[in-house]
Amino acid sequence: MKFAVSLLLDVVMVLVFATIGRASHSETDSVTGILATAWPFAVAAIIGSVVAALARPRATGGHQPYGWRTGLIVLVSTVLVGMLLRLLAGGTAAWPFWIVAFVTLGILLLGWRLVARLISNRRPGSETQPAAAITSSEASKLE
Repeated sequence: MKFAVSLLLDVVMVLVFATIGRASHSETDSVTGILATAWPFAVAAIIGSVVAALARPRATGGHQPYGWRTGLIVLVSTVLVGMLLRLLAGGTAAWPFWIVAFVTLGILLLGWRLVARLISNRRPGSETQPAAAITSSEASKLE
């Protein structure tokens, strides 16, 4: 379930990236235009998510879709593979766009993971909540 949610959020962040980019260039905000801009990066984000899931075997704690390591794998994959797909499709990829894409997608793809982590850490019973200390006298009462 977490994998599907993280994958969906990554694709949504790519759509936000494409929408912001098109708006900054005063391009029309048609759905088809946004999708045409976003598709190489959305496909790349999906590839990055799958690579991240396969790169973390269960022996090392398993795949953590909301973790920063996963976010970095998805970010690098999204930018590199996304630019390659964009070029193969006949688009352009000037160096300033690489920088803007890396920074913007970094904020979006790592940012939602940070927010998710902060929210999950505030919930009662999360793994980062301090455990209640039980004294030996309290433990003997439980027996």
